[in-house]
Amino acid sequence: MPASASFGTALDGTEVQLFTLTNKQGAAAAITNYGGTLVGLLMPDRHGKLGDMVLGFDGVRDYQSPAFHAANPYIGALIGRYGNRIAGGKFTIAGQAYQVSVNNGPNSLHGGQVGYDQKIWDATPGTSPDGPTLTLHYLSKAGEEGYPGNLRITVVYTLTDTNALRIAYTATTDHATPINLTNHAYFNLSAGVSPDIMQHELTLPANRYTVVDADLIPTGELRPVQGTPFDFTTPHAIGGRIAQVPGGYDHNWVLNAETGQHPAATVYEPASGRTLAVTTDQPGVQLYTGNFLDGSLTGKGGTVYGLHAGFCLETQHFPDSPNQPGFPNTILKPGETYRTTSTYTFGVRG
Repeated sequence: MPASASFGTALDGTEVQLFTLTNKQGAAAAITNYGGTLVGLLMPDRHGKLGDMVLGFDGVRDYQSPAFHAANPYIGALIGRYGNRIAGGKFTIAGQAYQVSVNNGPNSLHGGQVGYDQKIWDATPGTSPDGPTLTLHYLSKAGEEGYPGNLRITVVYTLTDTNALRIAYTATTDHATPINLTNHAYFNLSAGVSPDIMQHELTLPANRYTVVDADLIPTGELRPVQGTPFDFTTPHAIGGRIAQVPGGYDHNWVLNAETGQHPAATVYEPASGRTLAVTTDQPGVQLYTGNFLDGSLTGKGGTVYGLHAGFCLETQHFPDSPNQPGFPNTILKPGETYRTTSTYTFGVRG
């Protein structure tokens, strides 16, 4: 059964918990019910030495600090009601126009001003045949951040005995609403030995990406990656061509597979030998390379998070899908159940 300990007192006086899931291999995942946030993830390198794969902080107040909110990095958190951006915070469902909160220039990002990353979730530790679990529940009430419908959400983290972290999301609603749930973990497979992730070798099984405008809103074009710095169909160092992408990578790739569980990314860190394989049933994955980390945040153990200290692989539907009729549907209706699962499997290469 996962262990539980205090993670400190939130600004509203609520005692927040940190749950540690440990598998039969000795790997461990630490998750807090504040934001459903993945705080730590211990995995072995090629010599069997455990190291922490994700960026995070020592207590809940670090996630509520003025510096954290100024940087707005969403480190490790569950994201919703709609992950990524909605243009102008506006959309229409069945002829009804909606305005949700705007918090990223003229647009809505990751759920708005107070998204699921800042909510305290109900948490229940447990076990399963695959390994220890943490089940999180949250009721997102109608009108929250301007979204229609009461949305009941369950997220189950499972740390399998094969060193995989599986995140399974389900949700139901009483009114048609956009939904796009994901996790915003920042990975560094060197366990912080390297201060950035530029040498990590990335493969994305995606022949196209969603072209965006200056505000990172899709234009609707799905452009081939061939011959561009967005081509990760064969392994490339993340930093190899990043200078050719103004501001760094913060884009959605259109995964080649369209149904069932399919590969979303593989990553190899040469110094440690660690590997990461991501699978999902979602149509896209957002690669974000920590472009706004600037050394203003100090994480676990006094680690300063500078530029490109971690990378995110956010499995998702495409940005601004509610306003893009050519993109896959993201509207959940009453009587339907939203279900999606993404798995992050760790290994080593000699």
